[in-house]
Amino acid sequence: MYIKNQERNNATGLLDEIEGVVQGHRDGHGYVVRDDGEADIYLPPNEMRAVLHRDRVRARIVRHDRKGRPEGRVVEIIERSPQPIIGRLLHESGVWLVAPEDKRYGHDVLIPKGATGLAKAGQVVVVELTEPPSLYGQPVGRVKEVLGEVDDPGMEIEIAVRKYGVPHEFSEACIAQARSLPDKVRPQDHRKRVDLTDVPLVTIDGEDARDFDDAVYCEPAKVGRGKGWRLLVAIADVSHYVETGSAIDVDAYDRATSVYFPRRVIPMLPEKLSNGLCSLNPEVERLCMVCDMLITAGGDIHAYQFYPAVMYSHARMTYNEVAAILANTRGPEAARRKDLVPHFLNLHDVYRALLKARNERGAVDFDTVETQIICDENGRIEQIVPRVRNDAHKLIEEAMLAANVCSADFIQDAGHPGLYRVHEGPTPEKKEILRTYLKTMGVGMTISDDPSPMEFQKIALATKDRPDAQQIQTMLLRSMQQAIYTPINSGHFGLAYEAYTHFTSPIRRYPDLLVHRVIKAILARERYQLPVLPTPGEAHEKLARRLATRVAPPTQKPRAKVVATPREMQAWEAAGLHCSANERRADEASRDVEAWLKCKFMRDHLGEEYSGVVTAATSFGIFVTLDALYVEGLVHITELGGEYFKFDEARQELRGERTGIRYAIGTRLRVQVSRVDLDGRKIDFRLVREDEEFLARAMKEKGVDAAREGGAPAPKARRAAKKATGQGGAKAPKAAVRAAKKAASKAKPARKSTRR
Repeated sequence: MYIKNQERNNATGLLDEIEGVVQGHRDGHGYVVRDDGEADIYLPPNEMRAVLHRDRVRARIVRHDRKGRPEGRVVEIIERSPQPIIGRLLHESGVWLVAPEDKRYGHDVLIPKGATGLAKAGQVVVVELTEPPSLYGQPVGRVKEVLGEVDDPGMEIEIAVRKYGVPHEFSEACIAQARSLPDKVRPQDHRKRVDLTDVPLVTIDGEDARDFDDAVYCEPAKVGRGKGWRLLVAIADVSHYVETGSAIDVDAYDRATSVYFPRRVIPMLPEKLSNGLCSLNPEVERLCMVCDMLITAGGDIHAYQFYPAVMYSHARMTYNEVAAILANTRGPEAARRKDLVPHFLNLHDVYRALLKARNERGAVDFDTVETQIICDENGRIEQIVPRVRNDAHKLIEEAMLAANVCSADFIQDAGHPGLYRVHEGPTPEKKEILRTYLKTMGVGMTISDDPSPMEFQKIALATKDRPDAQQIQTMLLRSMQQAIYTPINSGHFGLAYEAYTHFTSPIRRYPDLLVHRVIKAILARERYQLPVLPTPGEAHEKLARRLATRVAPPTQKPRAKVVATPREMQAWEAAGLHCSANERRADEASRDVEAWLKCKFMRDHLGEEYSGVVTAATSFGIFVTLDALYVEGLVHITELGGEYFKFDEARQELRGERTGIRYAIGTRLRVQVSRVDLDGRKIDFRLVREDEEFLARAMKEKGVDAAREGGAPAPKARRAAKKATGQGGAKAPKAAVRAAKKAASKAKPARKSTRR
């Protein structure tokens, strides 16, 4: 019997040992995130007693649950996470301990009496483990750093940068090298550069921008036999000052990107470069790399060239200023910039041509609302407002897209290895889910086996006037994958480009800096050698395997063969994976801080009522985003009424089995702020009684359903409707009750209810 079981286990892979990283859960269990990218392995709470969140382990699958999901057992702890633990120092019953801020750790850390340092009870501290957890013992550590009181301004950022391992202090060698750099452009820096100081290039950014990567200029030009424009996009020449392998370069690679928080930025480069020497500040000379393009009247890039230059920014413009000038060329903003107004009109003309080409190309362009958090001097939220994108925003976006496309084309034509910005279409699984959803919702359109971006855009346009347009757009977005950096070009699905890269932000993104170096090398007829930054050997093989499963092969044959050794390609693959991972890290840290600030903000609004819209439906409840505050919270399924709600994955909605009431993306509700969990970054809502008109309408709809599903009399229909709308036993307004009785009495048993 043992032999037979062993053979069966071997056949099903249960005895295979798998390496991965532990991901804890605040409820006590955890998962092993596998290196090979396969489904995560569930670890029950008893398996988490001796391991911590982020430990590297070797696990064995011991069984599968009813849905086929693997459950495992840890057989070896390969490496303890070097990441310190951040939490609050507590003194309870004579024992010092630290309660981790990140509840995924699942253990309080014991602190010996002499290891608290200068920390006081209640303060936020950084802990270094001296003893890991065991089956029968808690982890032990010592206080390494005191961050301060939990309510100190900016504490949420201090926690986030350590929690996510964001490098936030430059090395001494990096600082020393930055100090040695000149304060301005020197005469010798002009050598082998085009002098553009007389060209009225301008920067256009937000009001709160501090570093300026890009400047633009446009003039009418004859393109071929027709009319068109000459568009110049000048980008800060960071590569002139940051040499490969230098101390600044090592720190920049480690960070890979600047991280943006409300009221604070963790820059990729030292401030002397990011806000000074490299920033295209107004009325000073700056070194730049220029993408000089000829654009046809139809928005096609007829020709382009790259060259290093010296520029002089003629103005630091904001999006709102430029938008005001474009809206009224005789207004006060235009009067202040009289000499530049013709150039802004030229930029607007070329933007409209590029936008026309974008629409014909079929690039995906969904309507999404981005928000901006406005804080007071103490770092607390004053208000959350939507970011309004005007023509000036779109103008700059199209100019940058054009320069990025030219960069990718230039590198691809030269056959030189480099990093592309790749965005793949939906996976087979996501395609099937989307097809099922579109069919279920009666859209009447679907996607092909090899969908194009145009298909997505057509569906979005065809359904834009439907009540559930937001829900359809959300599902279209969810079907796509995240963009990554990789030397394997397979195009950009969302923008509908065969080749795309990032060239326009080298001050804040390391991939852009690498692209600049490659372009310079091609111009000089040289070859840029990317140093093998990660450790060679097994790590490279793992990175290559992971990337191979993530990136699809190019759909078109490249115009020039990339000449590179396997070792070079491994270095580029590793750099792409590193930059992609750190981009995710920066996003997670930023979202964590925003979530903390929103929770802190909502603690002052407990018990208040707001209208909102459902933005996601899950098996455990619905997420609602408030109209006035743009804050998202959960209405747990237990708050939806006294009946059983079933999650319909195809429709992405919760539906009551008895009443048939539906909660789907786009459903409008009124909720009350019931609970705020600052540590868990969670906000809970409960449904509240609507105004009489809404309640009467809800009762009418549910009364029809109740009658159809069992011939329920009016009072029963009314009670079911009240429960389904979260009213429980609350007494409804008399007018609403009368309306509900009238509606229920007219309900026809054979008639199906209409969907909201």
